[in-house]
Amino acid sequence: MQCLIMSDSHGAEKEVAEVIERHVHEVDAMIHCGDSELPATSPVLKDVYVVEGNCDRPGAFAEDRAEDINGIRVYVTHGHLYNVKMTRVPLSYRAEEKAARLACFGHSHIAEAFTENGVVYVNPGSLLLPRNRPEQTYAIAQFDKGGQATVRFFERESGQRIHELEQTFSLS
Repeated sequence: MQCLIMSDSHGAEKEVAEVIERHVHEVDAMIHCGDSELPATSPVLKDVYVVEGNCDRPGAFAEDRAEDINGIRVYVTHGHLYNVKMTRVPLSYRAEEKAARLACFGHSHIAEAFTENGVVYVNPGSLLLPRNRPEQTYAIAQFDKGGQATVRFFERESGQRIHELEQTFSLS
């Protein structure tokens, strides 16, 4: 199972469309972790699991969601409601409540992947306004049948992998 994960595009509709077009045929699902600042009716978001961020119009999207994608439970939130800039504890509790194997979040604009208690957490960074790195980023998370998860990060404009951010986790 492979998921394209984006966040914090802040109105950059063309850039979201370019990332989707680049990867749509190789992934099983596409996720936007909020602050798209696009209307829910935007054709770019048609086949994307989207949640509401603190900069989105209230009520345009769900605050969070859990989806089963090819046998993997995926939890998606923006993160502002869980104070992810200060602590990961509320986010981890919510992901565990949802029985997630993959938890996707944004808000901090900082690209990172880590695992805790058997859950893989991915913040894809920002497609528009990155923090802690110069690259505008997004991620692809891949779960294989052997119990491994790999998270790869990409530079938005070129689509080039950012190898130093890549993480592989053994979940078995």
